[in-house]
Amino acid sequence: MSHRLPERDRPWMIRTYAGHSTAVKSNELYRRNLAKGQTGLSVAFDLPTQTGYDADHELARGEVGKVGVPVAHRGDMAALLDGIPLGEMNTSMTINATAAWLLALYIVAAEEQGVAMASLSGTTQNDIIKEYLSRGTYAFPPEPSMRLIADMVAYAVEHVPKWNPVNICSYHLQEAGATPVQEIAFSMATAISVLDAVRARVPEDRMTAVFGRISFFVNAGVRFIEEHAKLRAMGILWEELGRSRYGVTDTRALRFRYGVQVNSLGLTESQPENNVQRIVLEALAVTLGRGARARAVQLPAWNEALGLPRPWDQQWSLRIQQVLAYETDLLEYPDIFEGSVVMDGLVGELLEGARAELARVSERGGAVEAVPYMKAALVESHRERIARIESGEQVLVGVNRFTETEPSPLTADGGGIMVVDPGVEAEARAALESWRAARGDVSAELDELRRVAASDENIMEATLTAARAGVTTGEWAGALRDVFGSYRAPTGVGQAASPAADEALRDEVARVSEALGRTLKILVGKPGLDGHSNGAEQIAVRARDAGMDVVYEGIRLTPAQIARSAVDEGVHVIGLSILSGSHRELIPDVIAALDGADIPVVVGGIIPDADVPELKAAGVAAVYTPKDFELDRIMRDIVALVAERNSVKV
Repeated sequence: MSHRLPERDRPWMIRTYAGHSTAVKSNELYRRNLAKGQTGLSVAFDLPTQTGYDADHELARGEVGKVGVPVAHRGDMAALLDGIPLGEMNTSMTINATAAWLLALYIVAAEEQGVAMASLSGTTQNDIIKEYLSRGTYAFPPEPSMRLIADMVAYAVEHVPKWNPVNICSYHLQEAGATPVQEIAFSMATAISVLDAVRARVPEDRMTAVFGRISFFVNAGVRFIEEHAKLRAMGILWEELGRSRYGVTDTRALRFRYGVQVNSLGLTESQPENNVQRIVLEALAVTLGRGARARAVQLPAWNEALGLPRPWDQQWSLRIQQVLAYETDLLEYPDIFEGSVVMDGLVGELLEGARAELARVSERGGAVEAVPYMKAALVESHRERIARIESGEQVLVGVNRFTETEPSPLTADGGGIMVVDPGVEAEARAALESWRAARGDVSAELDELRRVAASDENIMEATLTAARAGVTTGEWAGALRDVFGSYRAPTGVGQAASPAADEALRDEVARVSEALGRTLKILVGKPGLDGHSNGAEQIAVRARDAGMDVVYEGIRLTPAQIARSAVDEGVHVIGLSILSGSHRELIPDVIAALDGADIPVVVGGIIPDADVPELKAAGVAAVYTPKDFELDRIMRDIVALVAERNSVKV
């Protein structure tokens, strides 16, 4: 084999993950990005859209347009994609619980452009298991959620054959603390559950077509040699599964096809300029080795630990990809890792560990039944990661080592992030009211949705009919909730290991508890729709290990529910976690809902410095952001706060 390729490889699909405020504004952003050389779309939806609520629902308060674009009906989808030729575009939609609905809206938007669904190409993430484990944007219980995925895959393989109807997502597993072994094993277990569910809904001779349309969305951290080995291991395991479990022999169908966004977990608020080189190095993991190169790449922006990136920040990440693809020589050679002793050894280690972990999941009945086990394992892995950072064993440059720094000109303009206009939510509510008034009666379409959901029929035709009729996202999901019910995923906090806590901290908790006459009690809460629960879980685990009584009920609670629980449970302090940007609305709402109860509130999350005075004026006692990685210090602050409020001398 020659050490050079006969001709240079084509670059991977270059994307940026984007969407905010409104469909019209997001459409403008997409057009600008495409004009700058982006080659595919990657749509970020806001949390109400992801979880199946309209903008006027109580849980949508503060969340509309914050982490993505709100899409409430076919009119919004048409505006989002206006002027973008869907017959030529490859579109990735990061959507899970409501994936069938958003695909239906996309198909209808294409029909309005005169494009048949058979011509559409793209991907819907549609991986509900990782929502229970890490991201939290689920809407329905596991069994009906898997049924929706299977329906969508079965429909798409026959009617939208160039579409990837599911994108098994290990990305958020790593964000939740997964080791490479866990990321491989848990994502493969999810893929098995999806394929087994689809197998019951298609003829056996269609399983090769089904297998060939399953793609993956993975994470790549800064340990880029190990991360590349992980991807090679995933490719080997995927082919093994195809051949042995599903009888697939077509080599094209057996390919491990994946897109990637590199790691956001390692992006830092402290010295955020360091994130640029982290992103570049992480991109190497998925581009250097030809045999395991990503088919599509999207890179985070350098300032995502600070808040919502601006178009200029996203352009910087786009240019990073373009420099790699067009200026370097990495696309000119065969696989540079082929025959590497180091790479072969790492792949072997990861395969051994992943097969063992996959067996443990299988012993528990597969991915759906093993959600509590996998969730607890991720919480524990994340606890170990944080402990390594706290001790200095795991170095984060600019955070726990080399912290001396010059002021950054990148953030000198008041934060270096984009702030969504607070009027967006009111506009969305008004637009929704106008849409409902103009579209006519949709009760028949919603009744049909409920009937099909209660049957064994494929949900997609009824969903498409509803989309064409003008049904809204919240109405579609509400009809299915009527049939499927609701669900609260396990937190994993109670099952996480309890290491030997700092004795001095435990003594402080014990002294204050004795003076209070009962154990110091903290409620950890997540108001609104933000499903990023990793930080909240680690605070709950550390508070428990320090000797506090902990109330943590998981995600998706209203401010009123949190306040009522705090009063009923008699807690001494409330800790609230928000990463979605809705802190300015929801934190004051929680304090107001306490209705004068003297319970101090502390807040953690991605909170710009400019917002801190406003939160403190509303009554917040302390604000913690990603730079505050020392959990024991936070615990000591909380103990001191409770002692002060209760006139206890520490």
